Amino acid sequence: MDVLTHNWSLYGKGLLGTVELTVFASLLALVLGVIMAGFRVAPVGSLRAFGTVWVTVLRNTPLTLLFFAVLLGLPRFGLALPFNVFAILALGCYTSAFICEAVRSGINTVPVGQGEAARSLGMTFGQTLGAVVLPQAFRTVIPPVGSTLIALAKNSAIAGSFSVVELLGTYKTLNELGYSIIWSFLWIAVGYLIVTLTISALFNVLEKRWGVAR
Repeated sequence: MDVLTHNWSLYGKGLLGTVELTVFASLLALVLGVIMAGFRVAPVGSLRAFGTVWVTVLRNTPLTLLFFAVLLGLPRFGLALPFNVFAILALGCYTSAFICEAVRSGINTVPVGQGEAARSLGMTFGQTLGAVVLPQAFRTVIPPVGSTLIALAKNSAIAGSFSVVELLGTYKTLNELGYSIIWSFLWIAVGYLIVTLTISALFNVLEKRWGVAR
């Protein structure tokens, strides 16, 4: 217990950093994921191609490599931002590819007649997608999106290797202070458990309220 009681501030900063990374990267991933899902089902070929390339490249690129490309590559092109912002970009863009596929699978569960009926009323593709298709798809994608965001929270641990303040990165300081590796990692694991269980509880509530009854 000493490693925790003597380092409340260190653990607190690490946990807060992980929460911030998770929240902001999740918001970015959700926005980009829904947009890319719209692109992938759009009637415009160039949009479908762009969405396909986005998903294919990001899903098949190791996250660590993406962190190197964003955190170390972008500054070479004159883009100067705090490292935690770069980490949010890397995490958010990477996860958006998985969100996209989850949302697209939900879109495919909506009967084709729904979209045809909307178009027969004079609605555009964007209006049909936003007002008719996505609200119905949302109900079916709650569980997979929740699982994807839980994975994002755990993937945020990579940011600690790039000078970003987050939970796993506290191990470096604790190791230098001579604390037991077992207890150090135990309390780090507890911190991640708190974050992931919170996300799980949130999506359980959403699923019970709006999810499809099975």
